[in-house]
Amino acid sequence: MVFAILGRVTSPARDRPSLASFWNDLPRDGKFLLSTVAVETLGSGLVLPFGFIYLHEVLGFTIETAGSLLAVPAIVAMAVVGPAGALIDRLGARRIILGGMTAQMLGNVLLAFASTPMSAALALGLLGAAGGVFWPGFNAMIGAVVPSAIRQRYFGVNFTLVNLGIGIGGLLSGSIVDVHRPGTFVAIYLGNALSFLAPLAVLLGPLRHVSGKVDHPVNELDGSPVRMSYLDVLRDKAVVPVIALTFLSAFVGYAQNEAGFTAYARLVGQVSTRTIGYAFAANTATIVLLQLLVLQRIEGRRRTRVILVLSGLWAVSWLMTGLTGVLPGSSVATVLIIGGFSVFALGETLLQPTIPAITNDLSPDHLRGRYNAVMSGAFQLAAVTGPVVAGVMLGARLHAAFIGMLILGCAVMALIALAVEHRIPAEANGIHSPATELSPV
Repeated sequence: MVFAILGRVTSPARDRPSLASFWNDLPRDGKFLLSTVAVETLGSGLVLPFGFIYLHEVLGFTIETAGSLLAVPAIVAMAVVGPAGALIDRLGARRIILGGMTAQMLGNVLLAFASTPMSAALALGLLGAAGGVFWPGFNAMIGAVVPSAIRQRYFGVNFTLVNLGIGIGGLLSGSIVDVHRPGTFVAIYLGNALSFLAPLAVLLGPLRHVSGKVDHPVNELDGSPVRMSYLDVLRDKAVVPVIALTFLSAFVGYAQNEAGFTAYARLVGQVSTRTIGYAFAANTATIVLLQLLVLQRIEGRRRTRVILVLSGLWAVSWLMTGLTGVLPGSSVATVLIIGGFSVFALGETLLQPTIPAITNDLSPDHLRGRYNAVMSGAFQLAAVTGPVVAGVMLGARLHAAFIGMLILGCAVMALIALAVEHRIPAEANGIHSPATELSPV
């Protein structure tokens, strides 16, 4: 049934390139870019589960203050992502990434030694600014050095390594942090800062020649550079539905991971914090174990059809979460929460290789920074609005309406994916002819 929806659009499975061939096809620069992902995200995994605990239980800020501070990174990222995209196109992705890494390291060091809400806000603002330039910069860099024909596999393998690093980091920090020993929290934030030394070394060493900067078009009459703006991105008829798809997938997905899902599981499903921890562990394990297999199965199939399957999986995931309210606090609720978040993870393995690949295959080289910045901005908007909507609806005890909204969002996402399918070129939808050359587009 699933593969009937996907529809085979290329040669039979036996003719699709194997995952083993991915490393051979990947250019030297792409190998170096991929080499430090797990190390870098291991640092992120050290601190990811403990932001609220650190601010509230260790630094002693009120719940309201801690919650407001945790919104700072997304707000700052929203503010800087637009200028970041323009700078990426003008100066090249590498310089912008280096700036983002510097801000990440400084922000983590400041947060490790923060003592007041103002100092914590400054540190989190730096982390938000880094995030606002980091992801569009790296996606633009990937688009510059990784050939279009293997870009989907690259994003999938990258996502596997991201989750592997986060999972290992979370296990390490979970075994050492203690709210009664504040120094353990200082250690993990300093560890996160140090984790950026590895990718920094790669960008300053083996990849110092890869600027990510491209030649811009010029006027045929006088040879002057053509003026570029975000209007050039929005004039692309395929971009608007892809922006909507990015926002909605983030709103019903990632924006709810630490807000709607956790709050619903605790308030309505009445499961233990240990169960939530097991659910996040199962989520990470599912991605690490299945991503490479999923990549092989979706290779050569329409990316928009893959998103249809993703929409169905996430609808099932939210339905399972919603059903915990029928038997709150029971073993059934525990199974539903862990199982539902595992199904959600399977959907993630379909999302990560597809939308970023569509974005970079649609983008002309000279606008790659802006294309990725627009999608990053849509994601950040969902990161800001998703938790707010979840808090309002769950606070008003609109539990069934909340789950219904998310399932409806999954259905709308499927409809938008079909609209995207009719607007984007075949290659942007993952359909490559056998003659497609392995060279960046």
